[in-house]
Amino acid sequence: MKMNATASAWRNRVFLKIWLASLVSGTAVAAHDTAATWMMNLMSPSGLFISLMASLASLPFFLFTLPAGALADAFNAGIILRLANLWLAGCAGALAFLGWAGILNPILLLVGVFVLGLGFAVNAPVWASLVPQLVTDEELPSALTLGGVQLNITGILGPALAGILLAKVQAPFVFALNAAGFLLVFMAIPALPKTGCALGRTLISFVRSIAISVRYVRQTPNVRNILLRNAIFSSLVVVIPALMPVVLLKDLGLDGSSLGLVFASMGVGSVVGAIFVIPWLRSRFATDQLMLIAQITLACIACIEAPF
Repeated sequence: MKMNATASAWRNRVFLKIWLASLVSGTAVAAHDTAATWMMNLMSPSGLFISLMASLASLPFFLFTLPAGALADAFNAGIILRLANLWLAGCAGALAFLGWAGILNPILLLVGVFVLGLGFAVNAPVWASLVPQLVTDEELPSALTLGGVQLNITGILGPALAGILLAKVQAPFVFALNAAGFLLVFMAIPALPKTGCALGRTLISFVRSIAISVRYVRQTPNVRNILLRNAIFSSLVVVIPALMPVVLLKDLGLDGSSLGLVFASMGVGSVVGAIFVIPWLRSRFATDQLMLIAQITLACIACIEAPF
């Protein structure tokens, strides 16, 4: 009965269609990330360029996610999603073409990572608003759960697929596969009625909400302290995923297949943690204790890896 409740959103044909398309595309995206990291390793002897890939992939989310959310309120979500996925397909296809033409270099690859991140930053808030429009209120919990399942599956399959493909073909083929995945999502997006407000009113509300949020944080010491601590913690934690590919490729000398296997194992770890470890911990510890355990665990892992 519990499994049927979790999968109930699959009975919605529109949701199932876009969920399957997203599963294929998400797998291709994860494979693309692994192939791009491997490609940068081949093109540049410096680990700096490999670590910059994570920074340039995340920067558009910092710059454009909030404005993209405002645009999602003003325009038809289906149109924005189609345009975003066409943009993403074009960017991935351009990287594939440049790679096959032999003119792809580290700078062009970093630019490609950034413009792909721009497409994802525009796509993310609109995609979050899409699911409630596709399913009923009864199906929504199932749809959200299945969305998390999809992310976990793609985090495992994508790097593993890249490892297999990189052993047989070059990275541009994986880029082209990613472009095809975005086109698949483009075709799966249903027609949606326009529910947004006027652009001018939306932008005014957006600017006003930002000002109110800044004023609230400035006048609330507890919230300000929490945000400051999170900023410090995040700025230190992000060093680990940025430097991990550098260590794997430059220090340990892994090949493309082994790199994909390591990334896939990280996906397996996240799934095992979400299904087994976290529920067990939540049944025994309070939230603040869980945060402390997580931070101590991260610190221990960093100390263990430091000598290597």
